[in-house]
Amino acid sequence: MKNIAITENHLYKKTYQRGSHAAGGCVVMYVLRDTHAHLLMKANPLKRKVNRVGISVPKKFGSAVERNRAKRIIREAYRLLEKESPLKKGYLIVLAVRDGAKGKKMQDVLRELRRCARRLELISDAEV
Repeated sequence: MKNIAITENHLYKKTYQRGSHAAGGCVVMYVLRDTHAHLLMKANPLKRKVNRVGISVPKKFGSAVERNRAKRIIREAYRLLEKESPLKKGYLIVLAVRDGAKGKKMQDVLRELRRCARRLELISDAEV
């Protein structure tokens, strides 16, 4: 299933301010329980809760080409993380890219995301 993106700026701000976070060398993961998860669940054809994911790359990271490449790598690493281990659902997740992500491979980013998700207790044994 395709991820639902966070599109509103106020959700990014709320996740930064109220959410818990775990930092790695190339990415910081912010997590906050989504108050509108039940509404999204009703709209979902499978009637399941979903996570809304946002990726933030600052302009000082580099040119538009470098920023878009970093977003593609982060998006793919998150997709593989969800595929290999079921994550808890019903959360706002913001992935903020750090300067350490320059030149990193997708496997390196996946390892960092896995470590951050474990720290935040986002990886569950059974699907919620």
